[in-house]
Amino acid sequence: MESATPPQRRLFRTIEPFILASASPRRRRLLESLGLEFEVVVSGVEEPRSGTGPASELVLGWARAKASAVAAIHADRWVLAADTIVVVAGTILGKPLDTREARDMLAELSGRQHQVITAICLRHQKCHHEETEAVTTQVRFKKLSAAEIEAYIASGEPLDKAGAYGIQGLGGCLVRSIRGSYTNVVGLPLCETIERLAAHGIIAPC
Repeated sequence: MESATPPQRRLFRTIEPFILASASPRRRRLLESLGLEFEVVVSGVEEPRSGTGPASELVLGWARAKASAVAAIHADRWVLAADTIVVVAGTILGKPLDTREARDMLAELSGRQHQVITAICLRHQKCHHEETEAVTTQVRFKKLSAAEIEAYIASGEPLDKAGAYGIQGLGGCLVRSIRGSYTNVVGLPLCETIERLAAHGIIAPC
C-alpha cells in the first residue's frame, strides 16, 4: 500500500503576482521555500565590481538599477530586485573573475570578520512607488590553510558568488560565526523581504 503524499509545506501565498528581477537561483529557492509563486525576469543590468561612496549606498543603487530595468518593461507589476556584496576592511568584494581572484578573496577573508550587505528594492512603475532597504550581517571566517582554500576553489563553488563563498553550501564550513540574518548572507534577507511584500498585499499567510 502506497503511503499518502505529505501535504506541501507553505507558509505564505501569493495574492498579486510579482516578478523577481534576479538570475540568482539562491534567491529564487529562498522565496519558493515559503510557498510563493512568482515570475523570474533577469534584468540584464551588468553587475559593477567597484564604486565610490558608502558600500550600503552603492549596493542600494545597484538593486534599484535592476528593479528599474525590469519595471520599465512590466510597468503594471510589482518587481523585487536584490544585490549582495561582501565588504572587508572597507574593500568591496564582488564575484571573482577567475580562480586566481577567488584565491585572493578567500585569503583576504581568512581569520577575519567581514560584512555581507544585501540591498532589496521593491518597485511598481505604474504606481510610482519604490522602496529600498539594505541589511548587513557580520560574518567571521576561521583561519584557512592554503590546502583548504585550494580544495574549496577546486569544488567550483566560489566562482559565481560575492566574496567567493556560499554559506549555504560547502563554504558553510569556512564560517566560524555570524551575527545577523543568515538568509541575508545567502542573498536575500527573507524577514525584511516578506514584511515589505505583505505590507502591500502582494502576499499573505496561508
